[in-house]
Amino acid sequence: MRRSHLAVAATAALLVVLLPLAAATTTTGSKASPPAATKAKAPAAAPPPAPPNITALMAKGGCKSFASLVASSPDARSTFQSAVDGGVTAFCPSDDALRPFMASYKNLSAEGKASLLLFHAVPVYYSLRSLKSNNGVMNTLATDGTASNYNLTVQNRGDEVTLRTAATDGAARIRSTVYDRDPVAIYAVDTVLEPVELFEPVEAPAPAPAPVADAPGAAKKKQAPRHRHVADAPGPAADDATPADQKKGSKKNAAPGAPCLRWWLAAVAVAAVLA
Repeated sequence: MRRSHLAVAATAALLVVLLPLAAATTTTGSKASPPAATKAKAPAAAPPPAPPNITALMAKGGCKSFASLVASSPDARSTFQSAVDGGVTAFCPSDDALRPFMASYKNLSAEGKASLLLFHAVPVYYSLRSLKSNNGVMNTLATDGTASNYNLTVQNRGDEVTLRTAATDGAARIRSTVYDRDPVAIYAVDTVLEPVELFEPVEAPAPAPAPVADAPGAAKKKQAPRHRHVADAPGPAADDATPADQKKGSKKNAAPGAPCLRWWLAAVAVAAVLA
């Protein structure tokens, strides 16, 4: 019995010594070898691409002056950039087209200037191919409900795309593609687009007068063709004047008969005396 008690005591003492060592070894091993799942790191998400700068693209495409006007107008600049997310198609006048219009532009109010600039864009993305198949009236970025229409009309003739307004006789033509990548398209045009809300509309030409009906029976009559007037050769002094050749003939005829007349007068005078 005594030996068994000693064996139990020795085993308990050994456990007291070995258990702390085993716990320390387990803790050290767990720190040195983390689970494989914690070693892998998730790849960082790529940042979204920055929206295109419309004014910078216009300047590079030959519309530097128009881009400067948009950049200097807070309302126009912010509206253009805000329209990028939803889609926008801009028509920028080239520098040569804008130069003669600057005098009229300077006479506009600040609100009018912003409306004119926004009139050069529609809030929809149109590729050049889709523009060629979309004829009709389009709203622009300047459209504000029913109070201000600010609409333009797209018309196509073959491969040529034109833009018309009621304030001008002619039409603006698309000359080149500055930028075309969904959702933004920019096209250079050869004329400034003038909205009728800011400029007087062009009066329609008066219709040609209807032809006058001819009087009954006059249809068969034809007017003689008009000839260029040529001066007549010198004629006689009066209508009843005797032609020169007739005068000569009368003198020839009268000359032989003159003696007969004198004899007849003498005979009459003698007969009167004798009576």
